[in-house]
Amino acid sequence: MMKNTLKVVLLTSMLPFAASAAEGMSPWYVGGGLGVNNYEPNCDQKTMKVCGEDDPYAWDVFGGYLFNDYFGVELGYRDLGRAEWVDYSNKLNDVGARGMTLGLVAFYPFADKWSLSAEAGAMNYLISNKKQWNTEYYSDSGIAPYVGAGIGYNFTENLKLAAKYRRYENLDEEKWNTLSMESNYWGLELSYRFGSAAPAAVAAPVVAAVAADVDSDNDGVVDRLDKCPNTPSDHKVDATGCTVYEMATTKHDLGGILFANNSSVINQSSYADIEKLANYMKKNPEHTVIIEGHASNVGKASYNMTLSERRANSVAQALESKYGISSNRIKSVGYGITKPIVEGNTAEAHKQNRRIEAIVTGTEKRAVLK
Repeated sequence: MMKNTLKVVLLTSMLPFAASAAEGMSPWYVGGGLGVNNYEPNCDQKTMKVCGEDDPYAWDVFGGYLFNDYFGVELGYRDLGRAEWVDYSNKLNDVGARGMTLGLVAFYPFADKWSLSAEAGAMNYLISNKKQWNTEYYSDSGIAPYVGAGIGYNFTENLKLAAKYRRYENLDEEKWNTLSMESNYWGLELSYRFGSAAPAAVAAPVVAAVAADVDSDNDGVVDRLDKCPNTPSDHKVDATGCTVYEMATTKHDLGGILFANNSSVINQSSYADIEKLANYMKKNPEHTVIIEGHASNVGKASYNMTLSERRANSVAQALESKYGISSNRIKSVGYGITKPIVEGNTAEAHKQNRRIEAIVTGTEKRAVLK
């Protein structure tokens, strides 16, 4: 005779996911900007004696591609303006940096038409002078990283004005090792995003609307809004007419085994039931099992407690060593004579109480009923 007990704990989690994109709008945009730039250190290089008049006006043009409404990539060309100084030979010098840029941009809308932005990338710069005052010509190129932040306002779906700040590092002239500069830029940028927003849906005629308000499956959601037609009539549904699921707990019989009197040795005939339990665990790798050991009410209670623990351990060890179930999925515990399945002091009661039971925990989902 066998007594089978299974307790399955069922858990269902639903994670909502929503895409954020402007329907009808193109991911491509173009723009340009004007601002002022400050090279630093401007007049404390070892070749500089006196600062001159700077021409700090900077400009840029750019094009970008949006992966979504929050993240994109931008390619541009920037001119950071020029700086002047007098060297220790009393010659007037100048320098300016310009070049192509490539960077990532991120946007965070925080009001109806306002958004914050952040960016990071690199500038393939050319740094050079104009050789206007009988100075030696020099030029060098390199890669300068930059970071930036800004705040923008959308006049329309397509047109945005943004205030920008950028910081450039390592604008170095390494050929003669005379310049090592950074740069701070402040400016305004105007950009245009291609495409147009999807037009608002036109209201259907009154006659058509009346016909569309039919609820064929009687779930409380009209057919024109029902994404799950023919839902069972006893199922609770959401606003789109689809079944709502919940956490649930159910019980099923799995299989238990009996032991001889005063023994924790598994009978050969019981291995078929242990194998069934092992196969179930292999088919459901997310499940765990507790092996509960029990004893008959013969002899001392303390001895029977230890005996029940040995019975549970022997089944747990068989699951691990013989059938390959990982030990971290198995727990064994003894209850002694505290949970008899048959009351009384008869031979049949003692036989039925010398047993183990398997308690399996797993996940499943169940429809919520009305």
